[in-house]
Amino acid sequence: MRTIDVNIPGREYKIYIEGGLLGRCASILGPIVKGRKAAVITDTNVAPLYYEEMERQLSAAGASPFKVVVEAGENSKSLSVFERVCGEIMENDFSRADCVVALGGGVVGDLAGFAASTILRGVTLVQVPTTLLSQVDSSVGGKTAVNLSCGKNLVGTFYQPSAVIIDMDTLSTLPQREMACGMAEIIKYAAIRDKEMGERLLDGDYELADIVARCCEIKAEIVVNDERDTGERMLLNFGHTIGHAVENYYGYGTLSHGAAVAIGMCIMTEYAEKMGYTKKGTLDIIKALNEKYGLPTGCGHRAELAGAAGHDKKRKGDSLSIVLVREMGDGYYMKVNKSALEDIVRG
Repeated sequence: MRTIDVNIPGREYKIYIEGGLLGRCASILGPIVKGRKAAVITDTNVAPLYYEEMERQLSAAGASPFKVVVEAGENSKSLSVFERVCGEIMENDFSRADCVVALGGGVVGDLAGFAASTILRGVTLVQVPTTLLSQVDSSVGGKTAVNLSCGKNLVGTFYQPSAVIIDMDTLSTLPQREMACGMAEIIKYAAIRDKEMGERLLDGDYELADIVARCCEIKAEIVVNDERDTGERMLLNFGHTIGHAVENYYGYGTLSHGAAVAIGMCIMTEYAEKMGYTKKGTLDIIKALNEKYGLPTGCGHRAELAGAAGHDKKRKGDSLSIVLVREMGDGYYMKVNKSALEDIVRG
């Protein structure tokens, strides 16, 4: 089993990575759930596949589990669904000593994390991510959120889990579209921090569990240094500022999050190469990685996307930080004003 320590002061926890782990995680859960109730938040795709096993493991750990199911898809990351989920949890006589378990992909993880951070002003949270994207990115680091009609992840909190349990075998049930979605985040990590990993991805010479572990290590290192996203953690937004605008324009769920991020990385690198901020040829590498893993390298409607990009939640007044790479493996960020960002998107 691979384990990674996340040493945020006062919120230390471990990430566990192994095939088949969902069926033998009671020993990990026992010290966390401590014989209390466990609200397992999951979705209509994941519940039929994995809830019964999660229930068995929680029961073996001494907890009393119950499930809260939401519809699969981005539309469940809403305030109305959040209210329903909190209501169902509290109807089960939930207390501050009890636990929320997020069993699913990024939508479930964000929604369940937000619920755990706010119910009774905060209860214990365990992340059990079942998609590649959530395993390498959204389950680690403590960001939780729901969407508003005007933008993605605009209402949320920073709230760390007590454990992240990654069973690589859950990826066997994912459709190719969802695997590609996770690969976009992996390509992001290679671009900002690990050139060698990018080369391995291009060659196809790797074990996926090793790649997942490396991405978790990179994110853990960054989050420990900057939990609240005011400095180094902004590097993790490579491709996301434009990507979120792409998602908003095309409609959440119409285009996958990973596809939108892939487009965002290409648009930003195209600009940076043109300006001399990025080594020539870097865009070709990112495009080659996207193409290898079934991701887009561009999109139309860039003039219409420009306005949406300017509404990014990280904007401070009229300026915001954009993430670029000097070359593969070397990410950095710089401040631009809103109009400059809109010009970048227009091309």
